[in-house]
Amino acid sequence: MTLQLKPIMASARIKQEALADAAGISRPALSGLINHGALPRRYDRASVEACITKHLRLHGVANADDWKRPIAVPPQDKPEETLAMLLRKVNLTPQAKRHFNLAGNPFADPTTAEDVFLSQDIRYVRETMYQVARNGGFMAVIGESGAGKSTLREELQDRIRREEQSVLVIEPYVLGMEGSDTIGKTLRAQHIAEAIMATVDPQAKTKSSPEARFRQVHETLRNSSRAGQSHVLVIEEAHSLPLATLKHLKRFRELKDGLRPLLSIILIGQPELAIKLSEHNPEVREVVQRIEIVTLPPLGPHLGDYLAHRFKRIGMPVDKVLASGALEALRTRLAGPRGDVSLLYPLAVHNALAAAMNRAADLGVPLVNADLVKGG
Repeated sequence: MTLQLKPIMASARIKQEALADAAGISRPALSGLINHGALPRRYDRASVEACITKHLRLHGVANADDWKRPIAVPPQDKPEETLAMLLRKVNLTPQAKRHFNLAGNPFADPTTAEDVFLSQDIRYVRETMYQVARNGGFMAVIGESGAGKSTLREELQDRIRREEQSVLVIEPYVLGMEGSDTIGKTLRAQHIAEAIMATVDPQAKTKSSPEARFRQVHETLRNSSRAGQSHVLVIEEAHSLPLATLKHLKRFRELKDGLRPLLSIILIGQPELAIKLSEHNPEVREVVQRIEIVTLPPLGPHLGDYLAHRFKRIGMPVDKVLASGALEALRTRLAGPRGDVSLLYPLAVHNALAAAMNRAADLGVPLVNADLVKGG
């Protein structure tokens, strides 16, 4: 709720610093009053309002009491930079935790399986990954930055350990991996072979020649499989894989012991991976014909359930933090500039809501309302 005070100050050429001094409040407190109609509880509102009205009259403002009325702010398209900012990390301040009496951080990374929120869509992706890891397959999990892909990968590993499954998870290191050697290091078939050997038979010395190395990989996987192990290759940041490596993955999938495939593959990447795996791309047609692509969608109608789950994990009902209307304001804020692209993913939700909670604590507002969400 923006007050008439803002245009009145501009018209009368009254500086915010001077008005704050006249009202006996801090500049941040005055900013909160101007833009959200909120004032920290340590100030006496009636006294502050009287001082502001008096200062406006001293500067010749007619109908000085009108400054308290709200003004309608028409919705404006948000620039791309604003949307990008929603993906930048925002930490919940200690003051905000105290303000809302939180025993923990509702936006912290999950540490147990119970912390992971599972909508119907997320549950499908989770179960598909698990079945591929246990029983074989070739899949790609695609989602926007902050959609929860890495959380599902970590939960998969945790679940394999919890359920004592005989599955070896092979993860090549992707630090510094890029799609071109001109800007970084590409992940090649030889690196994948080295990762397989390091995981399945860490004591073995990897052969130096390509032919001997890949024969060694095949034999090592076969021996491990006959000993009762399954193997799944998981590649994060797979959107940075060069096309040559994507094509080579098909050959890794073709490593078998008779009819039994020896290696499952799960690729995890951003939407650029879907472009590389397009059925219209002739360079990877053979890969596309064999891979299952699943997408992590936005939270959408599950936003309320997601936040309720997050706050419940720290023992706080979500309605003790969010006022009526805040949820829909959050949903609107995370829509694209024209409402056609949703950023309603966990990371953006965390950042937008943490910023609003921090602002509420600074202003002394008891609950996060729609105005605080909109102002971020």
